[in-house]
Amino acid sequence: MQPPGPPPAYSPTNGDFTFVTSADAEDLSGSIAPPDVKLNLGGDFIKESTATTFLRQRGYGWLLEVEDDDPEDNKPLLEELDIDLKDIYYKIRCVLMPMPSLGFNRQVVRDNPDFWGPLAIVLFFSMISLYGQFRVVSWIITIWIFGSLTIFLLARVLGGEVAYGQVLGVIGYSLLPLIVIAPILLVVGSFELVSTLIKLFGVFWAAYSAASLLVGEEFKTKKPLLIYPIFLLYIYFLSLYTGV
Repeated sequence: MQPPGPPPAYSPTNGDFTFVTSADAEDLSGSIAPPDVKLNLGGDFIKESTATTFLRQRGYGWLLEVEDDDPEDNKPLLEELDIDLKDIYYKIRCVLMPMPSLGFNRQVVRDNPDFWGPLAIVLFFSMISLYGQFRVVSWIITIWIFGSLTIFLLARVLGGEVAYGQVLGVIGYSLLPLIVIAPILLVVGSFELVSTLIKLFGVFWAAYSAASLLVGEEFKTKKPLLIYPIFLLYIYFLSLYTGV
């Protein structure tokens, strides 16, 4: 039996610590990589309140839903009300300058009717009428609506292809000539002859602007049957302002 010898020398591996002398430590360099540790802080868990839980259990969870903003809900106010200021301005120019030689596409007043433009013109004409008689304001709006209805019915009876909205827009826009002559009448009101001529000019101007848009070729020989009521309608509009 042999006596036990000295234990075998221990050879350290890469995963073990190695003791070195201070002289050898100056030549050593390295870094320790940080551990890849992921913490789950429970970000996906949201504790619901008692009221929320109660509503969901009773089937009223839809009350808590938040809808995404619709881009169409952020439209400007004028676009929401379907008000095109450029279109209204172009139609005003078409009515004030009805001569075909000026090159305006006047049919857009009839073919593309709108409500806000004529309404603004009728209201403006009503405000001008306040200078004379306050009570005629409601009458002007009433005559505009029912007078346009009368012209529409006559046009349809005579065989015209026109809608009530088109007649309403054309009659409303064609009040502009009467608005134009209103300040002139204030200046020349003391001259009876000049005032009468200006009134006739304004009525003919308004009636021509409306009739040239509403009375088309489909009426043929029946044009006077529609032009005459339009002329009378604008005479009545003028009488509401001037009192004649």
